[in-house]
Amino acid sequence: MLMNDCSEQLRFSKMRDSFQRDHRTSFKWHIQDPASQRLTWNKPPVNVLVIRKIRDESLVEPFKELCHFLVEEKGMLVFVERRVVADVSLTTDETFASIRKQLCTFREGYDDISHCIDLIICLGGDGTLLYASSLFQGSVPPVMAFHLGSLGFLTPFKFESYKTEVAKVFEGNAAITLRSRLKVKVVKDMLQRTGQPGQQQYQGSGGQGQAGGQPDTEHNGLLPHGHTNSEAGNITLQMQVLNEVVVDRGPSSYLSNVDLYLDGRLITSVQGDGVIVSTPTGSTAYAAAAGASMIHPNVPAIMVTPICPHSLSFRPIVVPAGVELMITLSPDARNTCWVSFDGRKRQEISHGDCIKITTSCYPVPSICCHDLVYDWFESLAQCLHWNVRKKQARLADDVSDSSDTEN
Repeated sequence: MLMNDCSEQLRFSKMRDSFQRDHRTSFKWHIQDPASQRLTWNKPPVNVLVIRKIRDESLVEPFKELCHFLVEEKGMLVFVERRVVADVSLTTDETFASIRKQLCTFREGYDDISHCIDLIICLGGDGTLLYASSLFQGSVPPVMAFHLGSLGFLTPFKFESYKTEVAKVFEGNAAITLRSRLKVKVVKDMLQRTGQPGQQQYQGSGGQGQAGGQPDTEHNGLLPHGHTNSEAGNITLQMQVLNEVVVDRGPSSYLSNVDLYLDGRLITSVQGDGVIVSTPTGSTAYAAAAGASMIHPNVPAIMVTPICPHSLSFRPIVVPAGVELMITLSPDARNTCWVSFDGRKRQEISHGDCIKITTSCYPVPSICCHDLVYDWFESLAQCLHWNVRKKQARLADDVSDSSDTEN
């Protein structure tokens, strides 16, 4: 019996060693080198979308210069928004008339240009990049942003050298940052409220809640299947968001009171002015003002930041990219809340509605001026003055350390 046990243990030990050896040779985990993200063209770009900040007369001349360069010198087909071309300063300029006739115009919300653009060039501030992202709800072409606005955190290029920089991009000689976006759905009447106030019942398409002001939950905090059924309710809005989704109390003087779920599990209730769900790109925008950490855009993550929470211990958190967040109005909330997406399409969220948020599979490829690490820290220093303070003066050579004096 002892011999059998020994031989069995020996055989098991050999099998374990063999498995560990095979496991080490079969599975190799690699972290992608950010420097490997380079822009390469399958075919030379032909169609270029130029986005210009409107209501800014200082951008008229740079816009005309760029369009002349792209059309006359590079032979590109240039797309611009119709309201940009309709600017009086352009329609009355005889020297620009021949170029204006060759521009292809479109209207936001009416004309779909998402499948015919090879490159996007932005002239303005960070808002032009956010606007470019909103035009492409699927795959986004590479974006080259020139700093001609106020802040310019997302616009690394200087317009003074635009011909050289654009030529480099056409050659494919550029680093890119893949800025993740959020895929957002607003679902109306997903949780159907019935009963009297104070004794509400919530039910989805496949489950019945219990009375008492809270949805029926399991012991581990999971929302029952009926409440998270993706087929329940009506999807009234679905869009891609580059910076953040902001849920706030709107015009009400009451605290906002919303429940936050992660992959169907109730995480916490947010009582305060609201909550921000942001991408790493958005971590330097509203989230930074609300006290969140700043995250490099290459980090796969989603940030959840409360806005003025009525709690001393509610700190911002970072969750893995790919999880699904769901925000609903708490059953005992005294008022509705409001939601906006990159500062646009603001709408009211009522009892029974929900907002579903996850990482989109369509990032924004932002072209770097130098590289994705240098550009980000340069923006932190130049735009936000990160860690700027007066330098501590060094000690004079004739002043010795106190510890040396004692010795």
